[in-house]
Amino acid sequence: MRALVVIASAGLLISCGVVGTPVAPEFVGVAPTIDKQKRQHALEAERQATESVEPDPTLGGHEMDLPPSQPVGIR
Repeated sequence: MRALVVIASAGLLISCGVVGTPVAPEFVGVAPTIDKQKRQHALEAERQATESVEPDPTLGGHEMDLPPSQPVGIR
């Protein structure tokens, strides 16, 4: 009998949903998501505008001659 009560109470707890404080409707839905994405895009555009257009001179311009590759593990 006790096992039945435990199983029934566990089933009720699981079926009730998420336990916690409710989330305000201002923070859920499409409109807040769109606003958040607009703010992120504005920050990215601002960040790209402040970055220099010139590439970093340390990254390119130095070509290294590599030795020819040798096959490995061929019998």
